[in-house]
Amino acid sequence: MKIIVADRISEHGVKLLAEPGWQVVQPAAASLASELAEADALVVRSATRVSDELLSRARRLRVIGRAGVGVDNIDLDAATRRGILVMNTPGGNAPSVAEHALALMLSMARSIPQLNASMHAGKWEKSGAAGAELRGKTLGLIGLGRVGAEVARRARALEMRVLAYDPYVSAERAAEWGAELVPLAELLAQADYVSLHTALSPATERMINAETLKQMKTGARLVNAARGELVDEAALAEALRSKHLAGAALDVFAEEPPHNSPLLQMPNVIATPHVGGSTAEAQEEVGVQIAQQVREYLQDGTMRNSVNLPPIPPEQYRRLRPYLDLAERMASLVAQAAPFPARRLRLACAGEPAELGTRVLRSAALAGVLNAVLDEHVNLVNATARAAERGLEIEEGRRPRERGIADVLEIAAYSAGDGKRREFSALGTILYGTTPRVLQINGIACEAPLEGNLLVMRNRDVPGVIGRVGTLLGSQGLNIATFALGRRDASLGAEALAIVQLDGEVSESILPSLRAIPNVMEARIVRLPLAAPAAASSAV
Repeated sequence: MKIIVADRISEHGVKLLAEPGWQVVQPAAASLASELAEADALVVRSATRVSDELLSRARRLRVIGRAGVGVDNIDLDAATRRGILVMNTPGGNAPSVAEHALALMLSMARSIPQLNASMHAGKWEKSGAAGAELRGKTLGLIGLGRVGAEVARRARALEMRVLAYDPYVSAERAAEWGAELVPLAELLAQADYVSLHTALSPATERMINAETLKQMKTGARLVNAARGELVDEAALAEALRSKHLAGAALDVFAEEPPHNSPLLQMPNVIATPHVGGSTAEAQEEVGVQIAQQVREYLQDGTMRNSVNLPPIPPEQYRRLRPYLDLAERMASLVAQAAPFPARRLRLACAGEPAELGTRVLRSAALAGVLNAVLDEHVNLVNATARAAERGLEIEEGRRPRERGIADVLEIAAYSAGDGKRREFSALGTILYGTTPRVLQINGIACEAPLEGNLLVMRNRDVPGVIGRVGTLLGSQGLNIATFALGRRDASLGAEALAIVQLDGEVSESILPSLRAIPNVMEARIVRLPLAAPAAASSAV
């Protein structure tokens, strides 16, 4: 494995990446693109811009680790299209950012920057320097995630009343952190200090604008240590100029570094250069955390704090991983064995896979189908986007538990909708915790391994068919590893199914001879990777 660490992280983090014997390179900016050509992972902070053009050079890249929270410097769409997982380290610098937000509040309350500048200018200006306590004041937190919760705890220690607005947090959870959930308008009307701690999204961009600033109480102060784009800076400058707001303290700006910003010329603005998370402790924490996450992902596929894929807790992933492998193999089997191109899929689960959630299983199934028909590699990260490009749809559902087998997964493929829609389905499970097996095809019970070269054949159940198939395979030098049989019912001539696992290379050229055998209705070769019980799913 080759790991590129493009920005400085803690030495402990670098050592963690090197421990498995991997090559860790810390290149100069000028050589980053060339070094990425053979890299498996890229670790960055905020300085390196990971653009579409840069990623076009990274043919092998599997994961980008951001040591920090914001991923504004990473082209997420480009990474997702290429199947590159992006992960960050939320919470690693939360205490540092929270302390910085409170430091900004205290600095405004006591005019510390102004008094410090006055002292350095040789002045002793005690008159007019009276500040105000934070004790007894109302703090309004917009966003009650990791940083917001840390601010709430510290503000309560300063005997502040804490209000919070966050549509995704329950009142009970907020109360645990000492905050009272209220509507945004109520928060703005009551808060002496408003502190922003929400993520940037289309819904939150410029949420602090001329209209919301008018709703803030006269003499209130604004703190932003989250994202500069949350604030309409021109509207904020006007609110400060008119004295509607008493002050603002900003660690972030819409453009960084800010150029010709009117805010930087105002005496009632305190500004710092996006250093809220820049403490020795925070940088050590996020450097070690991202190194651990990248290492776990490359070693066994564990995805923590993924940005462009639903995050999965490690214990849940451990249980889900065999079913991801099963879903990909089953979908690949269906795509290769169906006598028509799949235009729509249905994924139905019972037991443990249904309990664990089917959203990521859906991506694994899409990857299985697309990898069977495309030259490019598709994985969990880019499967949904690649399927959408090709008009391949998938729906999810639950199915009854199979008699005697609690945990099953069924994948059905459907042809295009013109005329009579055709269906091809397969049912499978995991045996012994790691072994993927197919149990049924098109409702016919037939248990077989889901690996290697498989001959999937439909025939009429009459004497002599299986013998002639075996003779033909032997005449071609093909050794049979396993031979599984099933039939729809016990009547002579009923539809029957055979799944034959063959050793070695198997050429498609054998299919016309197989199909020419009397009573053979269909024969197809399915190629699946060999199963590795302890390995991560190739869909990852």
